[in-house]
Amino acid sequence: CCGGGRGRGGRRGGGGGAEGVEVDLVEGDAEALPFADEEFDAVVSVVGVMFAPNQEAAARELARVCRTGGTIALASWAPDGFVGDLFKLVASYLPPPPNVSPPALWGTRQRLVELFSGEVRSLDTEPRVFRFQAPSAAALADLFLTRYGPTLKAWEAQDDRGREALREDFIALIARYDDDEPGSVSVASDYLEAVAVR
Repeated sequence: CCGGGRGRGGRRGGGGGAEGVEVDLVEGDAEALPFADEEFDAVVSVVGVMFAPNQEAAARELARVCRTGGTIALASWAPDGFVGDLFKLVASYLPPPPNVSPPALWGTRQRLVELFSGEVRSLDTEPRVFRFQAPSAAALADLFLTRYGPTLKAWEAQDDRGREALREDFIALIARYDDDEPGSVSVASDYLEAVAVR
């Protein structure tokens, strides 16, 4: 989630192969990042930190490792729309742990204002849309069910009958959001882009 460390040439975090940038990948806990205070010029999370169980602790950590005047940039799925409905579907098959706030709250400006109150000097948000594309609703469902954390966990928790029902419900959800172009599936998914200055 972190990158652009001062004096490190942007070495911590992900990516960089195509750009020829040296990268160190460091595994850590979003609620207790293994970095020093104000270590980074920019802290970025794309649909990642939103899944930390303790949202307040995760937000504090993002702010803590970002230098004063640095940038915190987030992209988080919105509670409405395709992924929001997907989260509801998953919860019907695998209820979330008690006292854990829904991850999609990170996709609302109101929640980000609450989480970063007193930590940032400005917060700009913009609704955005990402499109999932696949040859068919079944192909997209199978990709999610075998590769995407929340749906994979729900899939693994089911017996054969439950898996069949989950897959059918997921295919129906995809079909509901498909743009109806023949020969392929294209599903618009709302997310919130947020850029804060520490």
